[in-house]
Amino acid sequence: MNLPFELFIALRHLRARKRERFISVVTSICIAGVALGVMALIVVLAVMNGFEEELKEKILSVSAHVLVLSYKGPIEGYREAERKIETIPGVVSASPLVLTQVMVTSPYGISGGVLRGVSPTAPEVREIGARVQEGVRALSPGTLWVGAELAKILAVEIDDRVTVVSPLGRAHPFGTVPRTKAFSVGAIFRTGMFDYDSTLLIAPLEDVQEFLSMGDRVTHIEVRVKDIYSAREVARKIEELLGTPFYARDWMEMNRNLFAALRMERRVMFVLLSLVVAVAAFNIIGTLTMTVMEKRREIAILRSMGAPKRSISRIFLWQGLLIGTVGTFLGTMGGLLLAFNIEGIASGIERIFGFQFLPGDIYYITEVPSRVNPWDVVTIAAVALLLSVLAALYPARKASRLDPVEVLRYE
Repeated sequence: MNLPFELFIALRHLRARKRERFISVVTSICIAGVALGVMALIVVLAVMNGFEEELKEKILSVSAHVLVLSYKGPIEGYREAERKIETIPGVVSASPLVLTQVMVTSPYGISGGVLRGVSPTAPEVREIGARVQEGVRALSPGTLWVGAELAKILAVEIDDRVTVVSPLGRAHPFGTVPRTKAFSVGAIFRTGMFDYDSTLLIAPLEDVQEFLSMGDRVTHIEVRVKDIYSAREVARKIEELLGTPFYARDWMEMNRNLFAALRMERRVMFVLLSLVVAVAAFNIIGTLTMTVMEKRREIAILRSMGAPKRSISRIFLWQGLLIGTVGTFLGTMGGLLLAFNIEGIASGIERIFGFQFLPGDIYYITEVPSRVNPWDVVTIAAVALLLSVLAALYPARKASRLDPVEVLRYE
């Protein structure tokens, strides 16, 4: 296959000759710079994607995909609402929920908490049951599931008694009296989210309804959907189906600030690490400028033989693109290799140096997570190639403006 002569000459420029070894070394440094920048971007974004996915998984393991509430307060006739919700395409289940803030006490400690009254058959119970560290995985009447950190604060173990106190008091001849109810600790669970593990209490729905004197009413209906990213659409459909006074909130809306912060952090990291590629692009400018000075005589000969200015420009644009392509390819391969094996690599480093990147008692995630997003890889490669071509514009312009008469006169 015949190559365009501009590309052929650019390839010749990249091949080292004895008197051009220095330029060849600098070219190799440029390629290495682009490769390191691309590799760093791929690995860092993959790890950040991994943390975001882990965070979503932990949040959704104890939270509904969509919460249905009423502007009028507790929901009456929630069973009919559940049946209607379950007819919406994409909905897996709809379960009753009573959610209230309480104070919980034991003989050894006291703390604030969030009490969730749920049906023993709800998907939430099955998912948290899989994270039970001690106790039974079935939610039975009179028992309470306690988060691991909250259990430490209260200094309680399985079968210990705790008292739950509600600020929503009940009327009494002598005034308002706080509501209290004694529970037995049936299980201690760990979700991996400190906020949940230090505040969350789970009890059977009927027990909580009785405790709050709610009768057959609930505060929320929690909905699970097949595709978590369709939760917002499902929430709008629920509002249309049930009408006033019902309204729905999806998990993205309820955790909007958290995920907005994660997205902002990804953008900032992308910009900062792109500067590594930009530095390599500046090196390309220097390398090609030196090449132009070294090849002044050859450029003048090409011009005198009839080569137009645009062909001279294309030679150095091709050269910049080739440097960027080789660096991007090596960086992409290296980045993907690291990203797909980051857990094993991190474990090896931990064994060699005797420390943990993510101590389990602090982060709850003992392995470095990694999720490669194909669009991230494509974007990184495109940015690296674009910067490489832009870096070649000045040397290409300088080469095309050389006057062959002036150059050959002094050669």
